Amino acid sequence: MEKLKIKQVRSVIGRPERQKRTMRALGLRKINHTREVVATPQILGMIEKVKHLITVEEI
Repeated sequence: MEKLKIKQVRSVIGRPERQKRTMRALGLRKINHTREVVATPQILGMIEKVKHLITVEEI
């Protein structure tokens, strides 16, 4: 399984509640927080919804 490193680079303040919940579901809590996740279709869909708030890097 392919792994991805996602990093929050922008704040969720002032964003719609749906985007805030998506960021929390990805495990990101604050700016510069980084997580490694497995690239499943569900995770890739969440990343697509909040791609303007994060950076994604393949591992």
